[in-house]
Amino acid sequence: MKKLILISGILFLSLNVSWAQSGVNQRIPLIGSEAPSFKAQSTNGEISFPKDFGKNWKILFAHPRDFTPVCSSEILELAFQQHEFTHLNTQLIVVSTDKIESHQSWKSALEEVEFKGRKPLRIDFPIVEDFSYKIANSYGMLDSQFITGQSVRGVFFIDPENKVRAFYFYPNEVGRNIEEIKRTLVALQTHYANNRVVLPANWTLGEDVMLPHLTPEEKNRMLSPDSDIYSKTWFMNYMKLK
Repeated sequence: MKKLILISGILFLSLNVSWAQSGVNQRIPLIGSEAPSFKAQSTNGEISFPKDFGKNWKILFAHPRDFTPVCSSEILELAFQQHEFTHLNTQLIVVSTDKIESHQSWKSALEEVEFKGRKPLRIDFPIVEDFSYKIANSYGMLDSQFITGQSVRGVFFIDPENKVRAFYFYPNEVGRNIEEIKRTLVALQTHYANNRVVLPANWTLGEDVMLPHLTPEEKNRMLSPDSDIYSKTWFMNYMKLK
C-alpha cells in the first residue's frame, strides 16, 4: 500500500513538473509570425489548420473547458453573428481542452438554448478537441497559475497568408466582446487591403483612416480644397476612404 502511494505521489509530481515546464517553455506566436499549424478532431470532423481554410481570414477562439457559463454565452454570441463573419470572409475556429465527446454534448445543449430572446441557433463553426493541450501550448495559452495545464481564453486573428495579425487574452471571469472582435477584424482587413493606412482609436468601418506619414504626392493633394486628405496637426494626418 505504501509503495502504491509512493508511486502515485511520484507520478503526480512528475505531471506537475511537466505542466510547469511546458508553461515556462511555451511562447506566444508574435504578430507577423506564422500561425502554428495543427491537426485535430472537431465537431465538424477532423480538421487540419490552417490548410483546410484556404485564403480566408481565421479567428482562433480558445476556451479552457466545456459547459462553463461565460464561455457558453460567448459561443451563443458567435453563433448569432457567424453569418456576419462568413460575409467578412472569416472562419471561426473554437478550441477547448475537453474531449470531442464533451464538445458534441456541449454543442447539442447550446443549440437548444433560447438566449437574449433569440430562438435556438445551429452552431456551424467547429469546436476543436485539445485534450492533450498541444494547441494551447503552441499558442502560448497554458495558464501558469493552474498546474493542471488549464488554458487561458485567447483570441488569435490570422490573415489569408496564415500570419498572426493580433491576439487578445482574457481571464476566465470576463466575457469577450464579440463586437470588439469584429471591429478589430474589419480594421485589420482594411489595413491588409491598403497597408498605407492605419486605424485611429475607436475606428469603425466608414470612418476616416490615418496616414502615418505623407508622401510628396499626398502633400500636394492636401492643397486642393476638396482633398480627401486633411491634417489635425503635423503628426496626425487623416484620409477619407473611398
